[in-house]
Amino acid sequence: MADNTTPDIIYTKVDEAPELASASFLPIIQTFAKAAGVSVGSKDISLAGRILATFPEVLTEDQRQPDHLAELGKLVKTPEANVIKLPNISASVPQLVAAIKELQSQGYALPDYVETPQTDAEKAIRAKYDTIKGSAVNPVLREGNSDRRAAKPVKAYAQSNPHRMGDWSKDSKTRVASMSAGDFYSNETSATLGSDSDARIVLTARDGTETVLKDGLSYPAGTVVDATFMSASALDAFLEEEIARTHKEGTLFSLHMKATMMKVSDPIIFGHAVKCYLKPVFDQYGDALEKAGVTPNSGLGDLLERVKDKPEITAAIDRVMADRPPMYMVDSDKGISNLHVPSDVIIDASMPALIKAGGKGWGPDNKEHDTNCVIPDSSYAPVYDETINYFKETGKLDPATAGTVQNIGLMAQKAEEYGSHPTTFEIPHAGTVKMVLADGTVLHSHEVEQGDIWRSASTRKAPIKDWVQLAIDRQKAEGCEAIFWLDETRAHDAELIAYVKPILEAKGLTDTFRIMAPREATRATLETIREGKTSIAITGNVLRDYLTDLFPILELATSAKMLSIVKLMNGGGLFETGAGGSAPKHVQQLMEQNHLRWDSLGEFCALGESLQFLADARNNEKARVLGKAVDAATQGILDNSRSPSRKVGEPDNRDSHYWFARYWAEALAAQTEDTEIAAHFAPIAKALTDQEDAITKELATAQGTEVDLGGYYHTDPAKTESVMRPSATLNAIIG
Repeated sequence: MADNTTPDIIYTKVDEAPELASASFLPIIQTFAKAAGVSVGSKDISLAGRILATFPEVLTEDQRQPDHLAELGKLVKTPEANVIKLPNISASVPQLVAAIKELQSQGYALPDYVETPQTDAEKAIRAKYDTIKGSAVNPVLREGNSDRRAAKPVKAYAQSNPHRMGDWSKDSKTRVASMSAGDFYSNETSATLGSDSDARIVLTARDGTETVLKDGLSYPAGTVVDATFMSASALDAFLEEEIARTHKEGTLFSLHMKATMMKVSDPIIFGHAVKCYLKPVFDQYGDALEKAGVTPNSGLGDLLERVKDKPEITAAIDRVMADRPPMYMVDSDKGISNLHVPSDVIIDASMPALIKAGGKGWGPDNKEHDTNCVIPDSSYAPVYDETINYFKETGKLDPATAGTVQNIGLMAQKAEEYGSHPTTFEIPHAGTVKMVLADGTVLHSHEVEQGDIWRSASTRKAPIKDWVQLAIDRQKAEGCEAIFWLDETRAHDAELIAYVKPILEAKGLTDTFRIMAPREATRATLETIREGKTSIAITGNVLRDYLTDLFPILELATSAKMLSIVKLMNGGGLFETGAGGSAPKHVQQLMEQNHLRWDSLGEFCALGESLQFLADARNNEKARVLGKAVDAATQGILDNSRSPSRKVGEPDNRDSHYWFARYWAEALAAQTEDTEIAAHFAPIAKALTDQEDAITKELATAQGTEVDLGGYYHTDPAKTESVMRPSATLNAIIG
């Protein structure tokens, strides 16, 4: 152990389906790990946990919770770090508000989230809540760059058991629409600092009045600092044009963004889309809507709820909706549209799913239709545009023969967290935004109008160099195609290329790696995997986020089964377990039918890597034996089709955990490297085998009825354990 209080492995407590699965799986891990002298603890980085940790002053002594995220933030900067990170909620405002209300209903005296704070006290509360929104966890924990790929047994299983892919037609009307001017891409400027420097961001009004938007910024030498803005008027004109064009083409209108990770910029853009779609309603009833507390950024669902007792407005909404193109639906059965909630449609999940389905999206008529995929900013829209164009030309990908795309992502030390930094602003009045260095140098300057969205992001020298070396190491291990997805005509990418090229030249690797703009890299990579080969995509942080869903969903049908290793820059390890985008629907099914279809394969893969890493770091050979056996158990799950079914009455997540425990115990009992371990697990393996009928019957009997978890964001531990560990026989064997 690192010290008297830090467990050897930290398994994060998160939200929704991954956390429910943990209630079943973590006791198994802890019991098995104990036999190797390995302690496995937990830290709460869930949305509810982070809220409670932020407001200790309003809670009773028993209700207070330590700031586990801050604790982990310190741990990941040490060589002792070994963290298994499950996907957590990156909260949109509606999710944050819902979590606060739930906690309040449970007796926690938390203050309300005020959308438009007026008093200093309200502003202070809002500022504290804003630290919880969006991608608040990942920048704290990711003190290293990302190495993400499909584990070999997972890829082999996907090829032997290919998932269904939708057929593409050359005549498909599905397309991607993005802005050609006035967006973040076109307005971007970038510079690399020659020396350490402090900076501030200032808005100078047309009358010369100065407003300091952000002070106290500090960057080390070599940092790439970007700044850009999106024109609100250009955005509105683009959206209005695309709504009209969608209607003319007879397709679905869909907006694809990431209001969770891009917690400042994208909710604003989402709000513009809501207003544009219902423009006649806002033009006629704007004052009444404002009086009702309507905030377009919160979505159509919130708007409809606030005006449900105003028949004149609801009738006007119905008329406008009937005259607009039909919307892409999140849940057509329940009438939940693309514009209902900003966190419901996340681009890195929604676009791959649509592409996998042959370019089809679900409409309000509960049928599939071609779709206009509106991605306002053109920075990464070409990736999806080129993918759609490619499949229109060549037809769908065959998962049985497709190769694989690995990713090396630049994300350490908050690299490129576009739109989620505290350096993103909705401009209050027209003027000039400048980033000014301590010596008076104006690093960036943009003329802006009221309502424009200005943002800055930075990427430090040390993470960039580490990223390039990680790419070199991975390419050497694989011996395959490797592409830096960088556009020399884009300001930020040009600064990164100035780092990349000299490193490759110094190592004699200029012919080994290619540097290509995202559109060209997309086509080259698709051609590579169609031939059954491997490609390594070396990307910045946002594109890492997008590609590590796009290609896995095409290859494996899901991104939740990816192996995700973060080699922390100070020597520790962070092992991520995949995406959680479908988690809300999984929870809904569990609560209604007591069936959890969440697949813990990502957790299995991360656990094996974590144990192997621990063995190397602590010279613990028993941990290595456990890690090897995890790989065998994972293979057993795949070979014997023990993953969860989607349908109630069939094996679910809890069944897969039983089988994993059994295969793990059998592998440990059978191995010959450690006789003590083998002797310990032999009776456990026998009991799990002998009691198969009793265990599977108890698990099956639990299904089919509604269950009470005591909450959604903040579940009751005892109730959750009762639901997720329903087999008394299994519990007795595991302990």
